[in-house]
Amino acid sequence: MAEIIQKDGTWAFDGDTVRIVPGNDKSVSLLRKTLGEVAVPLGALAGISFEPGKKSGRLRLRLRNGADPLLQITGGKLEDGSDPYRLTVENDRTGVAEYFVDEVRNALLLEQVGTGPVDSYLLPGPALPITVGAGDGTATFDGERIRLEWNWKTEESKSSGGARTLALEEVESVEWLPSAGLENGYLRFAVSKAPTKAPPKYDPHAVELWGFRKDPLMALVGAAVAARMPHPYAPARIAPAEAAPVVAAPGGDDHDVLLRRLRELGELHQAGILTDEEFTTAKQAVLKRL
Repeated sequence: MAEIIQKDGTWAFDGDTVRIVPGNDKSVSLLRKTLGEVAVPLGALAGISFEPGKKSGRLRLRLRNGADPLLQITGGKLEDGSDPYRLTVENDRTGVAEYFVDEVRNALLLEQVGTGPVDSYLLPGPALPITVGAGDGTATFDGERIRLEWNWKTEESKSSGGARTLALEEVESVEWLPSAGLENGYLRFAVSKAPTKAPPKYDPHAVELWGFRKDPLMALVGAAVAARMPHPYAPARIAPAEAAPVVAAPGGDDHDVLLRRLRELGELHQAGILTDEEFTTAKQAVLKRL
C-alpha cells in the first residue's frame, strides 16, 4: 500500500482505491472537513500528478468527467482550498509523493483505465441527510425531498411564500455558482412544474450566496441531489434487439480485440443497456473464442 500523511490530509492507495481523509489542521477548508473521507475507485481516475514548489508541493488527482457528482456540480469553480482532490505536500515528503504517483499511474496502465467521460457516477456523493445554512436560506436533503427555508435576510417577496419542499422527481437540474467580485452566487433547483427566469434573490427554488465561509457547503447539497438524478451522460435506453451484438473479431479472433469486446460488454451492462441475461449470453460467446 502507498500512503502519504500530511497536515493537509492523508492519501492511501491499495491498488484499487485512493482513500482521501482530510486533515485536522486549521488550514483545511470547511468543505473538505464536512465532506469527510472520500474513496475514489481506480476506474474513476483520469490521472494523477505532483507539482513541486519552493515551500511545498501539491498532489492532484484528475477524475474522469462525470465520475463525481461534486465535480459535476461545481464545474471547475471550486477554489483550490476546497478541492478534495488536492493535497499540499511538505518538501521533505517529495519522494513519498512521487512514489505515490508512480503506484497510481502503474495501476492505471495495468488495468488499462480510460481517460474519457463516464455515463454513471462512480462516487456516491455526500452522505445523507445533509443540511447547510448559508446566504439567504437553509437547504436540507434526505434522499427524497429537498427543503428550502428562509432567514431574516431573505427578500420579502421570496420568503412570504414560506419554506419550500421539492420532491426529487420534480427537479430537472441543479446548478451551483460561487460568488465572484460583485456578483452573488447561488444554489438553484430547476423545477419542471414551475420554470422561472427570476434572479436567485427572488427565486423560491434558489438560495442566494454572498461569498461567505459556508457558501461552498451548498455545493455539497447540490452534489447529493445530483447523485440521485439521471446522469447527464447516460445513454438513451434502447430495446434489447437494438443492443450491440457480439460479432466475430476481425483477423481471426485476435486476443486483444476479444478482451476489448469483453470490456465494452461490461460497460453496456453497467449502463443498463444490456440485461443480466443478455450480458451473460454475450460474455459466454466471447469467452468461447479466447
